[in-house]
Amino acid sequence: MHKTDRTISYVEPDSLSEEAGIVPGDKLLSINSHSFSDILEYKFLVSEAEVELEVEKADGSIEVITIESDYEDLGIEFRQELIDTPQSCKNKCIFCFIDQLPKGMRETVYFKDDDTRLSFLQGNYVTLTNLTDEEIDRMIEMRISPVNISVHTTNPELRVTMLKNPNAAKIYDIMKKFAANNIYMNCQIVLCPGYNDKDELSRTICDIAELYPYVASCSVVPVGLTRYRDGLCDIKPFDAKMSLDTIRQVEDFQKEFKKEFGINLIYLADEFYINAKVPVPKAMEYDGFPQIENGVGLIASMEEEFEAALELIPDKKFKRNVAIATGEIAYGFIQSLADRLTSKCQGLSVTVYPVKNEFFGGGVNVSGLLTGSDLIKALPDLAEFDELLIPCSMLRDGEDIFLDDITLTELSDKLKIEITPVINDGYTFCEKVLGIELEF
Repeated sequence: MHKTDRTISYVEPDSLSEEAGIVPGDKLLSINSHSFSDILEYKFLVSEAEVELEVEKADGSIEVITIESDYEDLGIEFRQELIDTPQSCKNKCIFCFIDQLPKGMRETVYFKDDDTRLSFLQGNYVTLTNLTDEEIDRMIEMRISPVNISVHTTNPELRVTMLKNPNAAKIYDIMKKFAANNIYMNCQIVLCPGYNDKDELSRTICDIAELYPYVASCSVVPVGLTRYRDGLCDIKPFDAKMSLDTIRQVEDFQKEFKKEFGINLIYLADEFYINAKVPVPKAMEYDGFPQIENGVGLIASMEEEFEAALELIPDKKFKRNVAIATGEIAYGFIQSLADRLTSKCQGLSVTVYPVKNEFFGGGVNVSGLLTGSDLIKALPDLAEFDELLIPCSMLRDGEDIFLDDITLTELSDKLKIEITPVINDGYTFCEKVLGIELEF
């Protein structure tokens, strides 16, 4: 059941709303005499040069406030981010990662999001299977662009099979409708061997390319499989040969698209290259990294930044001994960066520990799915080190807590060492390892 809450929780200092006397706890009832039911309608209605707000104050009184915004953001946030309740996913995808989680985790971890509003606001990828024709038209009317779409396949019958939802068949018709109305899209394909790979992947890529430039980018990522798959369909993980075959297949399309569009358009996740033991493409091949949030180009981006940071390191003697914990798949790359730093910086010692994912098991080997308990099991006595560095991706977004609910403070106390999360940035990596700020 949808529950609308228009209560304002935050007013930005010096914003138009604060100047107009709006305070946290006020409730926004209407905008230009129009009621609204979610954050998209709110953003659509306030995109005017002048807005008239009907506001209910804490004492129950009603005020009508006119703000000349000149299209500037009003500077308010709502107690319920979307104003409406988030839309949950009704699919039963054969590759769904949430279905592969162990029992006993925090309840919010099991929520399956498929909300187009979060796609627009936060970059989440959605399947579009839970929308009516009227809701699609509403997105077009409000110019919701770009939309991030979990496509997986454009074959209607196959998509129904993979998502277990009859509405899944409509995806390409919806995408064509978006393109016809100048709505831009970024797409994602979770590749499952034996289902949407090989010829089916070629079909999907060709269909997507037909909608360029409105499909602005598409990532291809390997299916993630944990050890908690009892009762789920049989899907094989990508091995070295399968990964290499996929790389060669996609490279052929990239060459064609580079000539026709000037960009590669289709981008493979880093895991494919690491699994196949072939070099990851250079940064220029990612056309500005439009899919980096999907793990596409993380290594190339970080390496490019690292190369530039090396030139900024001062010629001095260091006295520092640092430990780094990372996922198994990134170990070789992080070790190569550490080796280059220690060879350049006298007195610097760096030890990189590859951490096996025991919590999820299966073929999960990325840093972002490691837990606090994994680190506790894998790391030795760290008393000799000055600091332990970990990727920020191990922690929940905006929180100092791992997926198994161990906090950063608890882990630091357990391991008896200061722990510093590091963002995926080559400059920051150098700074945190060296313990200095680089002068640009």
